[in-house]
Amino acid sequence: MIRPLLKGPAFAAAATSSLNGVLNLAASERALRGEEAAAPGWVQSAVTLAQGGGASEPSAPLSPPRARKEDAGARRTRKVGAGTQRGSRSPAASGRRSSSSSPSQAAGKLHERRLSERCAPAPCSPSPRAGDRRGEAASLGPREGGGVLEGRGAAATMKASGERKRGEAAASPGDPWKECMEVAMQLALRAGQIISKALTEEKQVSTKTSAADLVTETDHFVENLIVSALKEKFPSHRFIAEEATAAGSKCILCDSPTWIIDPVDGTCNFVHRFPTVAVSIGFAVNQELEFGVIYHCTEERLYTGRRGQGAFCNDKRLQVSKVTDISKALILTEIGPKRDPDTLKLFLSNMERLLKAQAHGVRVIGSSTLALCLLASGAADAYYQFGLHCWDLAAATVIIREAGGVVMDTSGGPLDLMSCRVVAAGTQEMAAFIAQEIQTIHYRRDDEN
Repeated sequence: MIRPLLKGPAFAAAATSSLNGVLNLAASERALRGEEAAAPGWVQSAVTLAQGGGASEPSAPLSPPRARKEDAGARRTRKVGAGTQRGSRSPAASGRRSSSSSPSQAAGKLHERRLSERCAPAPCSPSPRAGDRRGEAASLGPREGGGVLEGRGAAATMKASGERKRGEAAASPGDPWKECMEVAMQLALRAGQIISKALTEEKQVSTKTSAADLVTETDHFVENLIVSALKEKFPSHRFIAEEATAAGSKCILCDSPTWIIDPVDGTCNFVHRFPTVAVSIGFAVNQELEFGVIYHCTEERLYTGRRGQGAFCNDKRLQVSKVTDISKALILTEIGPKRDPDTLKLFLSNMERLLKAQAHGVRVIGSSTLALCLLASGAADAYYQFGLHCWDLAAATVIIREAGGVVMDTSGGPLDLMSCRVVAAGTQEMAAFIAQEIQTIHYRRDDEN
């Protein structure tokens, strides 16, 4: 704030002198134009007020023509003192107004304040109110820079992560895994932002089991980020993660609470900047899958599924298609890491069998988890693959089942998460037909590493 250097009588004298100068200048200009040498009303009124005169608001406006319109909000919020009529002011109040700032200065300050309010950044999430859980998710999971990291398309999901979604059963007060799922959602979004930023940058690429089985520094960084955060919050839990397993860690699904993590699903896509990449976090207890979280980084779609509570994409409930006829089906698959002649021959033969059965088409998108999410959303009717791992399958299995779909072994039996093979579909009939048509491609089990 700019404070006047002069106060009281000294200020009044200085103000009068300045305003008289304005009056004389205005008179000179009018004389040159042949007009009457009368000062504008706003100047004369200002001189009177500066000299301490005037017990009520002057009849002429205090502001010059350009600043004549007083802010409507200021008029509405002007307080009326006790015993004072609207539109009038006590002599003391008039003197205080003239001695502190001019009307144009007040208008300028008001405009500056409003501009700063418009430009001020909005908070990351609403503060929780009594009886309102919408801000609860902000307190869970890792933070960066003091705020919750959110994807734009998934912001509504995270704001409402503490609320019951439409159609979702209310969690019991003793629900032991609710917090785990909320933390997983936070971590998936945080990892997704890192992956999205790295997508267009140069990468250090290595190979694992084959020339097509790629890994980057981002895979390692994101996996370490997720696992470290979860270990700190849940130190008694177990972990199965893709890159740690590739480095020699045991891949064993036990009865303890176990996190099953694929930090970058679609690494080949990621290397080539093909924007179909995801983070996948599954969670199992007593060898039974409890929930799954998959974040499509570039599309900002957060897929979630919780056992017995439905599956969602950014708060929109998912529902599989109910196609039972192969001639009306769109099928998804992935090639797998093996590229030897026998494996390629079987892979192409399986596609040929389904196309000869008059399937509408067979698609490969380069990400097992996202292909399975498309199935859960009803955009495809079936999925099969040999050579995918438990971290590709865990989270997506919960999402598909909660969307009303079927996930099973390619033999037609129950799903074995460690078998590296799967058939999934919107209906039991479609899944059974595909399992019967395709030939098995053998891969070593995940728990045999």
